Amino acid sequence: MPQYTAFIFDMNGTMINDMHYHEMAWFNILVKELNAGLTQAEIKLNMYGKNEELFERVFGPGKYTKEEIAAFTHRKEGRYREDFLPDLKLIDGLDTLLAKAKAQSIKLAIGTAAITANVDFVLDNLNIREYFPVVVGPEDVVTSKPDPEVFLKAAQLLGVDPASCIVFEDSPKGIEAARRAGMKAVGIASYHTPEELANDNVLCVVDDYNDAVLNGLIF
Repeated sequence: MPQYTAFIFDMNGTMINDMHYHEMAWFNILVKELNAGLTQAEIKLNMYGKNEELFERVFGPGKYTKEEIAAFTHRKEGRYREDFLPDLKLIDGLDTLLAKAKAQSIKLAIGTAAITANVDFVLDNLNIREYFPVVVGPEDVVTSKPDPEVFLKAAQLLGVDPASCIVFEDSPKGIEAARRAGMKAVGIASYHTPEELANDNVLCVVDDYNDAVLNGLIF
């Protein structure tokens, strides 16, 4: 029997290597268009949680209305999808891992801050929707990562004990959310360094899913 009964995946930077595309799309909106005095490194630090929360962190509460934020977000996400589409693919080895997990009856879910249009963009273009009966997005939670709500809700919907789950994450805040949920984590070093992903719940940090260390740890 597998050591763990469920795998929960963040999406951006974890299933697909797209975080630099998000970074540039946000830079164009926040800095070039809205004149936020941020460097690209500072954009990177602020790219987590719901888009409304990002605007509040950058500009303070009340600077823009919900309708204005929605409009900015719509254009940003559309530009991201357009720019990333030619490079859209799973991180190396993930297709094999998903098939192996399914063959071993390991339950699979996605727990992400990505909007529904971006989740659909990935699942449908890569034809992997069949693997993920549970998707928990920003509209399904009250509080974003590092709060554990997204992962606890995914475990609940899968019908599994949180302690039996592994979370796959590319961000420090996501890994911390997994720790708070009582879940072990595997770090994917697509956007952050192994040192940035270090936490006492991390089983290992890998560059991609071909790393042989995963077999002994998660299967």
